Amino acid sequence: MSEQLRWGVIGTGAIAAAWVEDMGTTDSGTVVAVGSRKLETAERFADRWGIPNRHASYEELVADAEVDAVYVATPHPLHSPCAQLALRAGKPALVEKPFTVNAAEAEELVALARSEGLFLMEAMWTRWLPHIVEIRRLLAEGALGKLASVTADHGQWFAPDRDFRRFARELHSGALADLGVYPVSFASMVLGTPERIVSLITPAPDGGDEMTSMVFGYTSGAQALLNCSISGKSPTRGAIVGSDARIEIDGDFYRPSSFSLISRDGVETRFEVPHEGWGLRHQADEVARCLHEGLLESPVMPLDESISIMQTMDAVRAQGN
Repeated sequence: MSEQLRWGVIGTGAIAAAWVEDMGTTDSGTVVAVGSRKLETAERFADRWGIPNRHASYEELVADAEVDAVYVATPHPLHSPCAQLALRAGKPALVEKPFTVNAAEAEELVALARSEGLFLMEAMWTRWLPHIVEIRRLLAEGALGKLASVTADHGQWFAPDRDFRRFARELHSGALADLGVYPVSFASMVLGTPERIVSLITPAPDGGDEMTSMVFGYTSGAQALLNCSISGKSPTRGAIVGSDARIEIDGDFYRPSSFSLISRDGVETRFEVPHEGWGLRHQADEVARCLHEGLLESPVMPLDESISIMQTMDAVRAQGN
């Protein structure tokens, strides 16, 4: 492997473009190849971002000898098949969130990576943002005392359009898959896997979910209250409450942001964390770091937790049929 990790990108949509743009702000890796189902699409994307190798299929991309690792940025149903292509070609994979469309696919994908002895990670980019890193430090130090609750929401407004991927049932889209994964993963990071799940789902006309609200209960007695929606822009804030203090994250909590640590008696400490770029480069830096250290998964976004998150989302959906 070269000094810089050489990336190949599967997919040419908005998230792929943002990720490639952000890679210009890091020296941990460089994008050398892109693969699409049509050569003209790959050529257009590569011309825009100055990517040298262009491939007319995902199979060609993973077979490219100049590619050290693969970033999967396709629609949800293709996450697992494309990641499997990479792993079977001997390439580590970074897979966009949600990791897969359900827990069964997640378990199958993780089993393949482990059997091949290859690195695999869900691209939940929020985990490595500077304000979240600082929040994890405060939690580890016990700054909040005994944890009592987590609240988080992610609501956006999209004009109803059957041809838009967030309304395309065949792409397993909807509020929960596209947006709800952020608050669910946030609660998982703080409180772990819930013992009890209660959900309320407003169905979309196509059969997906337009809005989903969730209450999670934990063995510790803590609770999480989460919401996601594609029918309106919400505050998109997050909060963690403990016996000694609470953390309030400015919106949007899942992007580079700032937060306050507020003690039980009301003393507020502000954390303003400077940041350059979208924030997507940090997950690529984590992949490079893990590979350099010989790790097969990230301790910040472990594979078993990605499976657990998919199991939680499956349980949420099951309550709404």
